[in-house]
Amino acid sequence: MRRPGAPASWIWWRMLRQGLRRGLQSFCHRLGLCVSRHPVFFLTVPAVLTITFGLSALNRFQPEGDLERLVAPSHSLAKIERSLASSLFPLDQSKSQLYSDLHTPGRYGRVILLSPPGDNILLQAEGILQTHRAVLEMKDGRNSFIGHQLGGVVEVPNTKDQRVKSARAIQITYYLQTYGSATQDLIGEKWENEFCKLMRKLQEEHQDLQLYSLASFSLWRDFHKTSILARSKVLVSLVLILTTATLSSSMKDCLRSKPFLGLLGVLTVCMSIVTAAGIFFITDGKYNSTLLGIPFFAMGHGTKGVFELLSGWRRTRENLPFKDRVADAYSDVLVTYTMTSSLYFVTFGLGASPFTNLEAVKVFCQNMCVSILLNYFYIFSFFGSCLVFAGQLEQNRYHSIFCCKIPSAEYLDRKPVWFQTVMSDGHQQTSHHETNPYQHHFIQHFLREHYNEWITNIYVKPFVVILYLIYASFSFMGCLQISDRANIINLLASDSPSVSYAMVQQKYFSNYSPVIGFYVYEPLEYWNQSVQEDLRRLCSGFTAVSWVEQYYQFLKVSNISANNKSDFISVLQSSFLKKPEFQHFRNDIIFSKAGDENNIIASRLYLVARTSRDKQKEVIEVLEKLRPLSLSKSIRFIVFNPSFVFMDHYGLSVTVPVLIAGFGVLLVLILTFFLVIHPLGNFWLILSVTSIELGVLGLMTLWNVDMDCISILCLIYTLNFAIDHCAPLLYTFVLATDHTRTQCIKSSLKEHGTAILQNVTSFLIGLVPLLFVPSNLTFTLFKCLLLTGGCTLLHCFVILPVFLTFFPPSKKHHKKKKRAKRKEREEIECIEIQENPDHVTTV
Repeated sequence: MRRPGAPASWIWWRMLRQGLRRGLQSFCHRLGLCVSRHPVFFLTVPAVLTITFGLSALNRFQPEGDLERLVAPSHSLAKIERSLASSLFPLDQSKSQLYSDLHTPGRYGRVILLSPPGDNILLQAEGILQTHRAVLEMKDGRNSFIGHQLGGVVEVPNTKDQRVKSARAIQITYYLQTYGSATQDLIGEKWENEFCKLMRKLQEEHQDLQLYSLASFSLWRDFHKTSILARSKVLVSLVLILTTATLSSSMKDCLRSKPFLGLLGVLTVCMSIVTAAGIFFITDGKYNSTLLGIPFFAMGHGTKGVFELLSGWRRTRENLPFKDRVADAYSDVLVTYTMTSSLYFVTFGLGASPFTNLEAVKVFCQNMCVSILLNYFYIFSFFGSCLVFAGQLEQNRYHSIFCCKIPSAEYLDRKPVWFQTVMSDGHQQTSHHETNPYQHHFIQHFLREHYNEWITNIYVKPFVVILYLIYASFSFMGCLQISDRANIINLLASDSPSVSYAMVQQKYFSNYSPVIGFYVYEPLEYWNQSVQEDLRRLCSGFTAVSWVEQYYQFLKVSNISANNKSDFISVLQSSFLKKPEFQHFRNDIIFSKAGDENNIIASRLYLVARTSRDKQKEVIEVLEKLRPLSLSKSIRFIVFNPSFVFMDHYGLSVTVPVLIAGFGVLLVLILTFFLVIHPLGNFWLILSVTSIELGVLGLMTLWNVDMDCISILCLIYTLNFAIDHCAPLLYTFVLATDHTRTQCIKSSLKEHGTAILQNVTSFLIGLVPLLFVPSNLTFTLFKCLLLTGGCTLLHCFVILPVFLTFFPPSKKHHKKKKRAKRKEREEIECIEIQENPDHVTTV
């Protein structure tokens, strides 16, 4: 019946929503009937798929060998600059000179020698030379040059030439010449392994020196070390989740308790993960340590569907046949679960799109999409079949654990108390106002009898408002301090040599930036005074190692005039570059000959910038300042260092996936605003998800979590995890027909609170073993997922139950409808009493 004053368009949208919802529920009901009629088929097919793809995963397992491909931005200007630098100055033309490997990391071995506190490394010459000689005596591929640096320098006071008085550390680098040859690269890899072994041996021999070594393969090795360290902890996490799910699904009632369903639900999610891994490896996917988060992501979503389906079963009527109960549970739960799974697929699908500039994020999102699809299929097929068999056992009154017939009440009365406790079906525990035996589940009993009344108490609400203001303040403060630091150390095992080396290098060698190659790739009039001034201005603020400056100084000291092209190049080739102290500059200049005339078509310089402790941030700032100058100045140049590949546009690369995922969620919720269930439900869902996402983002910043690929993936997951848990609660609230909003939120918590609490508790307990994995990657994963679960739990059980009692939707029209129905019923009763005063019938 049309409500007075309601516009026709509103009535049409409401009918469309109701029709769509009933159509989805009808489809899910028929799906539940299909599963309940063919449980063996739906149980067998997923098991066969898991066995098939699981074996394939074991046979095709292969780790990713290119770390740069994973964590460096895919579309990077620095990679183009590296290609140009490599084409101008090939490695095979750089004969063992100081900066010959600037445009590629290549093969190398580095060692930092650190003296004890208070000692001078310069007085430890014998130990340094012994270490150096030991390296030089190594065979198999050593064709190297040596660059050295001093760290922790103390200068002689009151001197103009900045003489070094003492130093705490010295760094020596050994570059290997491989030139891209597979054979030489293999020899270089062997040399690096021997180098690392030698450094460990020398550390035992020289107790007065501390040696920190690093090789080119060290980052890759320590990146994959996380997977090895986390294997046993992931198994412990699985055991904890299985235990928590089993206990939280149990009841004192041996007939209605479902411990095995909780256990089988977790195993169902595990099977879907194994199948997804098999598909990933069959399609030539390569494993990397960032994929360690997929089991936790998939488990958080999959177990939510398991617990919701189990709660839906407990809400069905016991007097129905078990097949109808399964169908009713499907129609009650799968509509919302389908929507949340679709949003998972949308967000991670957008993360796997070409817009994502990080290969690690793209690979993770692709694998996650497959996991979500298989997760959904396994939940309604394999777990649904388990639910059918459990329902059949319950209908035939079999014990939920021992699978034996439950004895009659008369038989139990003659047995001991312990036997009655184990074999009791719970009927005698039902109170006079409770007709549903499932109400005795300990979580549901706690929520119904204690928590719901406490959280909706008028004296508690002001404290909840204050709590939310504190939460919002800290979140906002954290969001203002977000930094995009592309520190690859965040992805390595924390006790690895690479991290130890990086910490010492940051402490003692952070005063200067890496050596930056300055490549002039077009012919330039170096003899022109204005060009010389332009070069000086570009290099101002840097410590420059430049053939140009050395040549100008040589001309000045030699009192030679070279103001024109022919004189400049003639003296350069015939005199300057032939002197022993300047011969190494030959590799920095490219000459071309046209007839009898020589030209300089390209050259390179080396720049070092003075930095503070946060060297990486300042290097990025230098890069951002120099690149625009190459377009605005008359001198065409590029600047490059191998580390630029990891830094270039990293901030944009890590934020774009979250922005795309958030935009995708927002777009889907807006498009379904007038179609799915209730528009206010989507409105509240948008507000809740935004609050949780910003809260996690702000708090993880305050917890010193950097914006890297792992934290970005966790933020994408936070969007979906929040929707997964808030959507059923909010949609049940907006559709509730109780008299007041307080009663509606109590009904919502009573209906979905148990499943939410079960899932979040299992999820958080499963994260605990990650604390014991000595890896920065797992620490980041733990922090972000802990904040995700904690903020979601806070909103579902504290913030939303209070705030929903203040704001729309209003429940007044439901109250008017109920009053009208009650008045109509009372009138019918009065008429029946008058017609038959001896017999009263209630309609």
